[in-house]
Amino acid sequence: MSAHKRKNGSSVQSVFHSIQDALISIKPKLAEDPLSALTSLVNELRNIAALAESFALYRSRANKDWYSLADVLDREGVHLWNLSGQLRREGDDEALTIFAALRLTGFRLIEAGLVPKPPIETLIHVLQLASKAAASLSEISWNDEAASVLTCAAKYEEDLKITEDTQGSHQQDRACAVVLYYASRMEAASSEGNDGVADFMLQKILGNEQQLSILPSQDRFHLASRLLEIGKSSLRAAQDDVSALELGRSSESVKWLQSAFSVIERSDDQELAGTADLKRSILRSLARAYFLASADNPDNLNRAEASLNELIVSLDTSFDRWSPEYQQVRWMRIAILKRRKAAESPLLEAFRSIIDHMSYSSEENITDILQELRTLSHYHDLVTAVHQHALRTGLDVERNSALIHIDRILLSLLFHCSRDQTHFRAMQDVDATLTILSDADFVLPKVPVMACLTLLWQFGDRQYSAKRWLQAADWFLVGTHRVFNSVPHTSRTKCDRKAALCYIQQQDYAKASAVLQRCLHDEAATHYVMLLTAVRQGLEDEAIKAARGMAKCSDFDRNMLFLATQLAHESDMKTLLLSILEELLQVVDTRTDHFQAEALTLIRCIIRLMIKLIGEPGANRTALFPTLLKHFHAAVSLIDNMRAQGRATTVAKDISWLWRTAYNCAVQGCSVWENAEKEVAELFDVARMLLQEYSDALVTDVEPDTFVHLINAFFASVAGRLFAIRGHLHSGASVPNDEAELVAERIKSCKICIQRVIDNEKLTKSEDMQRAHSFIHILRVFETEVLCAKKEWKALLHTIEDATESDASAVNTFEAIADLVWNEKDCPVEVLFAALEAILHASLDRMSFSVQKFSRWLRAICTILLSRNVLADRAKALGYVEQAVAVVEEHSTASDENDIYPIDERHWLLGTAYNTGIECLHVSQVDEAKRWFELSTVVCRYVPNGMSRAEKISDAYTQLLARYTSNASTSKQVVPVTP
Repeated sequence: MSAHKRKNGSSVQSVFHSIQDALISIKPKLAEDPLSALTSLVNELRNIAALAESFALYRSRANKDWYSLADVLDREGVHLWNLSGQLRREGDDEALTIFAALRLTGFRLIEAGLVPKPPIETLIHVLQLASKAAASLSEISWNDEAASVLTCAAKYEEDLKITEDTQGSHQQDRACAVVLYYASRMEAASSEGNDGVADFMLQKILGNEQQLSILPSQDRFHLASRLLEIGKSSLRAAQDDVSALELGRSSESVKWLQSAFSVIERSDDQELAGTADLKRSILRSLARAYFLASADNPDNLNRAEASLNELIVSLDTSFDRWSPEYQQVRWMRIAILKRRKAAESPLLEAFRSIIDHMSYSSEENITDILQELRTLSHYHDLVTAVHQHALRTGLDVERNSALIHIDRILLSLLFHCSRDQTHFRAMQDVDATLTILSDADFVLPKVPVMACLTLLWQFGDRQYSAKRWLQAADWFLVGTHRVFNSVPHTSRTKCDRKAALCYIQQQDYAKASAVLQRCLHDEAATHYVMLLTAVRQGLEDEAIKAARGMAKCSDFDRNMLFLATQLAHESDMKTLLLSILEELLQVVDTRTDHFQAEALTLIRCIIRLMIKLIGEPGANRTALFPTLLKHFHAAVSLIDNMRAQGRATTVAKDISWLWRTAYNCAVQGCSVWENAEKEVAELFDVARMLLQEYSDALVTDVEPDTFVHLINAFFASVAGRLFAIRGHLHSGASVPNDEAELVAERIKSCKICIQRVIDNEKLTKSEDMQRAHSFIHILRVFETEVLCAKKEWKALLHTIEDATESDASAVNTFEAIADLVWNEKDCPVEVLFAALEAILHASLDRMSFSVQKFSRWLRAICTILLSRNVLADRAKALGYVEQAVAVVEEHSTASDENDIYPIDERHWLLGTAYNTGIECLHVSQVDEAKRWFELSTVVCRYVPNGMSRAEKISDAYTQLLARYTSNASTSKQVVPVTP
């Protein structure tokens, strides 16, 4: 043996012993807990691998003595390799490190024990071990060690190529080993970023069809898995690096994933565990890669869609088709379809697939659907169909868990439809959606219903603001659907009212009325809309009815009446405005100070409005007068209460306005209104009461004009009432006793009031004083007239006595009283006589009378006196005739015919004096007869043919004197004179 060989042999022995010592050192650690001494253990394993590699180097130069040592190393290598399988744990980096180190060391030991020119079975086995060890090293990024192992594997692969398989029984094993080697080289190169080598190895694998065709299904599965991982790694790198996407590197991942899919498609054993999952994973990654690569080639979108379609078909038939991972695949199809701007049909199918396989118990799933649909708003029909499908599925598939999300889907759909430019289509979609819910007998809970109604009101208000009235009405009416019945009926009524307002703006009053009929009529707002509808149509009666109904509702707010007042004013509906103001007055609480003033203001408004209505042509004053007077009296009553509280001063201006209005209205009525004496009298009476309140309310001195208007109003009130009585009498009707009594009392009160004003010197102007006195005189005439109507003759005597005691300006009063008494057929003679006598005396005393009336009064008095045929009465009559003769003499030369004693009355005086003288002569009243004859002679001066008449009377008178002088009876009969 040469010295060189001895030296190599000793080196082999030395290395072997070192390996043995190292193995002895690590075995206890491997048996206990390899991870506890990870660093030292890994270092020792790497040292053993290096020693084994040295052993293989030295053994080739030594003799065959090392064969026995090789068997030992081979056994130890197999042991470590088998042990590595027990320590592999996915996801644990420390375990993977030990696993790779063990495989490296095991491979090196097995390689060290390899005999020269091993048989084909050994080569196949060692090549597989080398490939697996290199793959493990690449996995933990021990790239240098992996490269070293692969270099050895390349030598074995070359040896395997030249080794003949004479019987052909190892073709499949050889193919498996070679493919595994290429795959390991490919993985290692890809992990190092050496794309050229990786591509070369891929071509080596795919280029040999025969080799691939004989691979077992399991090996194909592993190969496809490796290609998938490389493709996924390339895809992740492309996704993480934007520049990589821009450079089109995403297409690299497509190549790897296509290769993986082509490999798995070659598998004949589709029942192999994991094959279907692997295929789905490849398709999913391939679709994603196509999607990313579509930036470079738009056709990749079609390829991505095709991949996903094939994948989804398999997913939908799998038992775990509901898994979130598969849902991501379905979402990926949505993204691809969106990018390639697909039609609505495939998009709808994609959404249906997602909805059909999603869990409604997850709020996140609903959110994802709704958010995605927002990005597709331009696909209106699509978005609507997806919403409706989601509702159907939620109601049918997972009823209990889906109900809590129905409201979100419905709200989203309503919002989507509100943005549709085609209103008719939007309404159809909304109606169809609500029909889906109603057909399922589904009623939304209260909170979601209020959310929906709020949204519908917002949509309607937006259309209303844009003056699209019909569209707004449609949105409001959606809220009346029966799926919203869980809330009180008031909310539905609110929808109807809003819709009615829209129809009113559209001037479609028939629809507005029809909608309002469905509303609850116990709500004030409903009546207000009815009021608005009636006003817009000019139906004032209907509007008044609505206003009154509104005021009767329990939820009535008087602000509604304020709005109605403005509406009536703008529409110039005075009757409606009047009704509204009256309703508003009824709701004012007059017990509080603030509202008392407010009520008085309302009364002023009502009165002003009523006066306008009364003044209109054709106004129904018969119906309006009582209301006007009622409000005037209400004002008086309110002011009385305020005066009792000491607050009348605060409303002095209101009182002033009220009395002036009542006064002026009454004055106007005197000249304009027909047959309204009683109403005018009432107005004057109200004015009088308000004037009294006004004078009491003022803290300063009252203006004299106020008292002038006071007595004017009082007098006019009495006059009006009296005129009304006259109207009854002229029509032949009897005067009610209470009315006559009232007038009589008012006359007395008026006289007292006027006299008090005069006595208190409230009138500063002489003409006002004269007018006041004339009022008193006229009131006496009125009193006479009333007493005549009442047939109260004794009271009439007192009135006449009162008149005779008045001042000299009462001439017309006397005349009027005399006329009344004279014309009263039922008046007793003694009353008539007393009246005429008193009036006559008063006229004579004041020398203020009408000669013509005086003549008639005197004639009546004398007739009454002479008819009694009593000496005293004839003597009184004689005195009156003498007074009459004096009047005739005084006014014989008057230029005014009215001041001349009437001719017929003169004849009556002549005849009466002469005849009375004859009558006295018959009863032997010679002295009295003489006076009568003398008077007749005097009257003859002032009658036509007076001289001849005087001569006849004188002759008769002479004969009378002669006869009584001779104390003899004359046989001649004296003929009476016809007056």
